[in-house]
Amino acid sequence: MELASYADFAVRLVNSEEPDRGTDDLTSVDAVRALFGGPSRAAALADEADLPRLRTVRTRLRGVFEAAAEGEDVRAVDLLNSLMVEYPVSPLVSGHDDLDDTGRPNWHLHLADNSPTAAANYAAVACMGLAIHLTGLGVDRLGICQAAPCRNAYLDTSTNRSRRYCSDRCATRANVAAYRARKRQEAQRALATQGV
Repeated sequence: MELASYADFAVRLVNSEEPDRGTDDLTSVDAVRALFGGPSRAAALADEADLPRLRTVRTRLRGVFEAAAEGEDVRAVDLLNSLMVEYPVSPLVSGHDDLDDTGRPNWHLHLADNSPTAAANYAAVACMGLAIHLTGLGVDRLGICQAAPCRNAYLDTSTNRSRRYCSDRCATRANVAAYRARKRQEAQRALATQGV
């Protein structure tokens, strides 16, 4: 797994809550396990104590995305660094069963899942992945969806740094709303010029 792909862990955790809509998907041990995206030693450790821990990490990670979206690069980095100090990672060289053309393992780095709790492991992996994404592509590549009322986090991987929405659904909804608002204004202007 490419280390930058671990940044998706941060997005999944932040998006498990939609504060403006009052929804929270992080309500059970099964929800904690689901965040991992599949079976793992860390996911198997999940218990009730991980729920409040991950909610706290989620709030702090949301702060990183919000600071980045507001152009406050230094604040975003400081917030992320404080999380990484609290949740350190353990890198591990791995080859799995993936072999190169010569039959030798394709050695690559993984982040070991040897933290004592599921929450500590998840936080460490999410923060490290986010740090790799941020340092490789820039702080401005972390965003908060601009489609109201959505406030989901996203990672901008576009070639021209133009992403503003968390999904195609939100982009479409925002574009349709803007189109309808323009049509209403045009209709109001037409009525005003007719003296109605």
